[in-house]
Amino acid sequence: MEKYMIELGKKQTLLVVKKVEFGVYLAEKMDADAKDRVLLPAKQVPENTAEGSRLEVFIYKDSKDRLIATTREPVLTVGKTAVLKVRQVTKIGAFLDWGLEKDLLLPYHEQTVRVHEGQECLVALYVDKSSRLCATMNVYPYLEKNSPYKKEDQVKGRVYQTSDNFGVFVAVDDRYSALIPAREAAGKYRPGTILNLRVTEVKEDGKLNVSDRQKAYLQIDEDAKNVLQVIEEFAGVLPFDDKAAPEVIRREFGLSKNAFKRAVGHLLKEGKIEIRERRIYLKEE
Repeated sequence: MEKYMIELGKKQTLLVVKKVEFGVYLAEKMDADAKDRVLLPAKQVPENTAEGSRLEVFIYKDSKDRLIATTREPVLTVGKTAVLKVRQVTKIGAFLDWGLEKDLLLPYHEQTVRVHEGQECLVALYVDKSSRLCATMNVYPYLEKNSPYKKEDQVKGRVYQTSDNFGVFVAVDDRYSALIPAREAAGKYRPGTILNLRVTEVKEDGKLNVSDRQKAYLQIDEDAKNVLQVIEEFAGVLPFDDKAAPEVIRREFGLSKNAFKRAVGHLLKEGKIEIRERRIYLKEE
């Protein structure tokens, strides 16, 4: 026996099986049972719609938790990711604008960081245990692995999670799975930040390894400027040299020890600094 399915959170093309005063009922087949039909409210019904017409609709739930159809276009469908704006924060979570009359719930337990009104956040759409559509900021399982990018391509990515062990998880173009490996991650990364990145590897499974640093020889100038600026903030005397502990260097400069040493070497060669008694001094011009 054939099973007719109205699928929550997805776009479907359905038949108009019955017209009523308050809208039309839709189903996959004209002879579908009442339980396999869904209502499209009157204000959503296109002109000249007749029984037997085919309509593309999105299926979600109304405020009374009943399945309902809409001809409006949601920003995302089940299993997909999108950047949505927070409309309201309440006791049960945040409500997001996704292009439909009823806002989308982002429960507190699905927030990787607390969100506030007006903020934009990257989320995926899923069906929860109670068969309701909800958003989650845990987007890792929903990101695509078939990006069009190759090694050395320049891309934009949004930070969505950080891990001391693995590194910084990034969504390239808000849809492709990428990682700044821990060894490459220099500095502080906040979820939601958009970074300019370089693809360093396309892995076998299609995920990307990326870096927010240029190749070493291109990066030195930028790092040297950064080091110079910090020395200036220390009134021209840095209270340690390039033999300092890696964690001190990372805290003050957001650089690895090797990158710091390269930058210091560059500044020494240019005659902009000098090292005396395990301190770095800015040379007066």
